[in-house]
Amino acid sequence: MRSSGRPADAMRNVRFERRYIKHAEGSVLVSFGDTRVLCNASVMDRVPPWLVQGKSGWVHAEYAMLPRATHQRSPRESLRGQVGGRTHEIQRLIARSLRAAVDLRTLGKRQIVVDCDVLQADGGTRTAAITGGFLALRDAVDTLLADGTLSRDPVRHQVASVSAGIVDGEAVLDLDYDEDSSADVDMNFVLVEDGRFVEVQGTGEATPFSQEQMDAMRTLAEQGARRLFDAQRAALEEEPVG
Repeated sequence: MRSSGRPADAMRNVRFERRYIKHAEGSVLVSFGDTRVLCNASVMDRVPPWLVQGKSGWVHAEYAMLPRATHQRSPRESLRGQVGGRTHEIQRLIARSLRAAVDLRTLGKRQIVVDCDVLQADGGTRTAAITGGFLALRDAVDTLLADGTLSRDPVRHQVASVSAGIVDGEAVLDLDYDEDSSADVDMNFVLVEDGRFVEVQGTGEATPFSQEQMDAMRTLAEQGARRLFDAQRAALEEEPVG
C-alpha cells in the first residue's frame, strides 16, 4: 500500500471536462488526482513556414505551468525572455505524441495548436497533458468535420500517457508528486489504443534498473493506458459541460 492508500496498480481518479473554454475549437480540463491541466486546441488556417510548399498540415503543442501551480510561486517564463529547458522538452513530447494520432496530409493545409496549461501540479503533468490534449484535439477535428471544412477524419489513433516507477523497491503506476520526487526510477509511457508505443522516457534516478523492473513498469503502464482509453471514450460519449 502506498502513502496515498492506493495499491501499486491503481491510478488516481481521472476526470475530463470537455468544452471547458467556449472560444477554443477543442477544450478539456483534465484531472489526474490533484494534477489539473487545461488543454485548449486552436485551429489555424496556416502551417509553419517550412511546410508552406508541402501538402500536409501540422500539430503543435505548447506547455506552461502557472505561477501557483506548485507549493511556491514560480515566475512566469515569459518574463525571463525564454522558455526553460524542461518546458521545451515537455512541449516537444506532447506535440510528438499528438502528431502520432493524426494523418497530417488528411488534415490539409492547416495547423492545430494544443496549449497545455498546468493549473495545479501534483506529479504527472506531462502525462495528463497528453491524455487530455488528445481529447481537445479530437473535439477540434470534430468541429472541422461538422462544419464541412474536412471531409475525412484525420485522427487515426487514440493517444494516452501514464507514468510508472520504482518506489521503495516496488513498481507502481501513476506517480503523484511525493512518489515522483523520491522514486528510484521514473518512466513515462505514451501509447496508442492498439497497445503500440509512441514514446518511452525512463531514468534511473537513484540507481540503474533491471530488465525485470522495466517489464514490471511496462506492464503497469499498459494496464493504465487501457483504463485511460476507456475513460477517453466514455468522455466523448458524454454531453460536454460547455
